[in-house]
Amino acid sequence: MDISWMAWTPLTAVFFTCIALMLVGMTIWEIVSPTVARRGFLPIVTTRGDRLFIGLLGSAYIHLAWLGLTDLAVWIATVISACFLFAVMRWG
Repeated sequence: MDISWMAWTPLTAVFFTCIALMLVGMTIWEIVSPTVARRGFLPIVTTRGDRLFIGLLGSAYIHLAWLGLTDLAVWIATVISACFLFAVMRWG
């Protein structure tokens, strides 16, 4: 039986390390300063963790749409996704 394993390239490792560091940072932030649910431009009341999840999910969709609809460089989608994540975390 052949078992296929995921190829861990350096870029893949950096990506998952960044996600893990964000989760650790958010946990420490929550312990130091408990979150207060609020309503921003998103049509729902959210906490910091909610906004992080929505931002990461939206960033994934931006990348998928970028890859499926354009032939432009992926780093442009990464910049757009980073701006989207920042906006959701700050004003969402």
